[in-house]
Amino acid sequence: MTDLTADRLREDTLLLVPEVTLTPDGPLEGQAAMVRGGVFRALGPAERIVRAHPSLTPVRLPGHVLMPGFVDAHHHLTQSFGGALAFGEPSEIFRRVWVPLERALDEESAYVAAKLAALESLRGGFTTVAEAGTRAPVDVDVVASAARDAGIRCVLGLVCNDAADGTGEDADPRAVLAAAERHLARYAGDGLVHPSLAVSVPEAATAPTLAATARLAADAGAVVQIHVNEHLVAVERSLVRYGMRPLEYLRHVGALGPQLLAAHATLLTPAEVTLLRDTGAAVSYNPVASAWKGNAVAPATAFAERGVRFGLGTDGTRGDGFRLADAAETAQRLTYGLAGGDASCGGGWTWLERAGAGGADAVGLGRVTGRIAVGHAADFLLVDIGGPEMQPSWDLPWELVRRGNRDQLTAVFVAGRLRLWRGWPPDWDGPALVRQAAELGPRVVRRAGVTRTHRTSVRAWRAAASAGAPENGAATVPAARHVPSPAPVESCGGGS
Repeated sequence: MTDLTADRLREDTLLLVPEVTLTPDGPLEGQAAMVRGGVFRALGPAERIVRAHPSLTPVRLPGHVLMPGFVDAHHHLTQSFGGALAFGEPSEIFRRVWVPLERALDEESAYVAAKLAALESLRGGFTTVAEAGTRAPVDVDVVASAARDAGIRCVLGLVCNDAADGTGEDADPRAVLAAAERHLARYAGDGLVHPSLAVSVPEAATAPTLAATARLAADAGAVVQIHVNEHLVAVERSLVRYGMRPLEYLRHVGALGPQLLAAHATLLTPAEVTLLRDTGAAVSYNPVASAWKGNAVAPATAFAERGVRFGLGTDGTRGDGFRLADAAETAQRLTYGLAGGDASCGGGWTWLERAGAGGADAVGLGRVTGRIAVGHAADFLLVDIGGPEMQPSWDLPWELVRRGNRDQLTAVFVAGRLRLWRGWPPDWDGPALVRQAAELGPRVVRRAGVTRTHRTSVRAWRAAASAGAPENGAATVPAARHVPSPAPVESCGGGS
């Protein structure tokens, strides 16, 4: 494809003729797509579409698949400076790592952190991210601006906590709900930013506020993002406080319904799976987060079988849509498939669909994005499938899940505009942003005073090498301590 350049893809109107188009009915060859004004205007057999638009020069894309962009159904954009500070940590690290980190942000660093996360997401093929609500002490429009400037579609959560949950203070519920109404109105009709409400965990809001945010979101056609049934300690805390599990408590207070986007939902009883199905609530299945810091893996194959709405989320772990889809399948096979002799665990198509259309539906944008379909936003990827990973090809959807990688991304489009060309934005300086983040990030961590329980891998390795590893092969971990400064990379952890 030596004749393909970024300039050929920067027109407002495009007539694309890929080798394969990944449609809602599966992969089809010999198709064409006409994009105008940020929307798919025509799709169908290439000969017919080209003939119907004689004024347009077709952009022929041999060796490429045109597919929907990935949807990240759960992200924390302003946590990008943390990265490996969370590695090796036990559950509920938000109290010791993420909340202090976000609260140490100012407008400049919050903007840079969010734009850095958005750039990483675009580089991984995500065209939409659901931001679960920042605790940075800045106007949430800072995050909106970062997403717009990066060129990514964003479901922007506003935190509506009004009860102290160990990381905050009680707030006036009237002020909280007034702010929620303003937030929903502020971004109504925005091209890339879609308003959403958020509550960190169920106990972070009073019962009336939980119910009221659910009503406000439902009336506005938006979602309420809440971390639900993520960790054992959270489930136990809910049982002690309310006599109910978190999901059961949300139903009890009137906050369970189609407007709910339950993040994680890993610790579920069979009755709770039924509850999700019957109420129409959606789930963000976050398999990498489960592997890195969770207590369980959401029963996503059961969700698919039972008709529970769900998408895939990164939880800010890494912005790579292909690796996310692979992790989604792998986690199901290791956790549930092996025990039942299920060699398929939904097959490739299940996870590819949930990474796109299913995720769009879960975050409230099912009628906007997630599909290569007439009338949908032109949020799509051009993926090079001519390399050794997929030739010869026998099952393209499964190959994209198991063998696809972000290095195969030639171009990423959001709302019909070229946002990424061979890994970098064509109309703003991505490397300069990365350099700025590398400079600002350590200052934020220094201010935050993050508390960790685990050594960095380098320090643990050096300790084991110098003192001799314990019999079980693990390095001894000291008591938790603050991380007052990042210092060298290998010594920024909590151990000594």
